[in-house]
Amino acid sequence: MTIGHSTHQLSGFLTLLRQSEVTAVADVRSVPASRYMPQFNQNSLEKALHEEGIKYVFLGAELGARTKDSACYVDGRVQYSRLAQTREFAHGIERLEKGVKAESIAIMCTEGDPLACHRTVLIAKVLAERGMAVNHIHTDGRVETHASAMKRLMAKFGLAEDELFRTRDERLEDALRRQEDEIAYVDEVLPADRMVDV
Repeated sequence: MTIGHSTHQLSGFLTLLRQSEVTAVADVRSVPASRYMPQFNQNSLEKALHEEGIKYVFLGAELGARTKDSACYVDGRVQYSRLAQTREFAHGIERLEKGVKAESIAIMCTEGDPLACHRTVLIAKVLAERGMAVNHIHTDGRVETHASAMKRLMAKFGLAEDELFRTRDERLEDALRRQEDEIAYVDEVLPADRMVDV
């Protein structure tokens, strides 16, 4: 599962987790804190989850969208394809794959809409490619399959209909690239000499 804490009160967030029978939360925020939603700061969240009998693990160093690896940036913008090739990212994916054998995990980030977040456009994409079933918990409690989310993404960019010269997979990759351009982290202070040109 994936979930965004969005602007939920903690009680509402915990209700969503219980409804989906989540037993562990994998926090993939690069910075596990929220200025506007302090109930989702790492210590507060971990304590509240523990009281509910839900495990917590921080995976932001491995799976966060704001990597410190300058090789993952082009003109200051993180490139998901490069991020997915890092040793840290691979290690984070392996930890999730091992974890789901014992727990029902919700990959947690900030954004309410799964498509607005790297947890879907990057992490869930990689997990789905590796044969894992991924579902996305929406702020209203509705659960959407990853396949349905990808159809919604393609429709957003007018790519849902069959084309003569491109396959569905090619259109999906196009939609994912366009969404990445909209949501990928931009490091405004990354020195120009550390940026990678294409």
